[in-house]
Amino acid sequence: MRQITGFSNETVKRVRSLRDKKHRRREGLFLAEGLRILTEAREAGALPEMLFFAHDGVGHPLAQGLIAATEHAGGDVIETTPDILSKLSGKDNPQTLVGVYRDRLTPLERLNRSASGIWIVAQALRDPGNLGTILRTSDAVGGGGLILVDDCVDPFSVEAVRASMGALFTQAIAATRWETFVAWLRQGPGQLVGTSLRTDTDYQAPRYEAPTFILVGNEAQGLPQAYEGECDLLVKMPMLGKADSLNAAVATAVMAYEVLNQRRVR
Repeated sequence: MRQITGFSNETVKRVRSLRDKKHRRREGLFLAEGLRILTEAREAGALPEMLFFAHDGVGHPLAQGLIAATEHAGGDVIETTPDILSKLSGKDNPQTLVGVYRDRLTPLERLNRSASGIWIVAQALRDPGNLGTILRTSDAVGGGGLILVDDCVDPFSVEAVRASMGALFTQAIAATRWETFVAWLRQGPGQLVGTSLRTDTDYQAPRYEAPTFILVGNEAQGLPQAYEGECDLLVKMPMLGKADSLNAAVATAVMAYEVLNQRRVR
């Protein structure tokens, strides 16, 4: 264990740079903060390569266990100040633990589609909060993971990691282009279900086949028509008020729980 108290320390500068996407990609690392998220990561088998903590905030047994496990695994454990933790996290009231993790992207061809009956596919998703919430939903329904298609927001941004509340560490995450995804999907079992306003099929009407790949589009534009044409099924949710669509993460949750509920043993 070592101590860092200076803002000009090179390690602090390097870790602070991971708030920038280009540095995350270059280093293959990302930041996660807070006892809950870091504990979820440990329970999922992931320990940080570097762990920063402020002395006053590590009285909890889970924090002590995380520090010990990181040291035992050869990770770099660093005691620092709340001010430096604030600089690393970008928050005025930072968490007392900040971890640096190796990125967790899984190549598409290595995904095991039989590992779950529910998968989420997001096309051109832009909001990190939506991405993190979708990961939480996938975890909640026992999903296999999230496949990001085309130019989506970075799943390892601080905002997305925070919104996932640890689900980032329990879910497989792959990133690919649409044509590559479709070619991979058609090599094995899998029903591709798109959410769209351009259909009359209510989302509760079909019986979904396993594994179900729930396809959600960009928050502002939805799915391109060409992408909808590749779907095995298009469904929509009833909109009885003034709004013409649901938030992308909310729509994904509604769909995921409908698929789950059809398969639950009653």
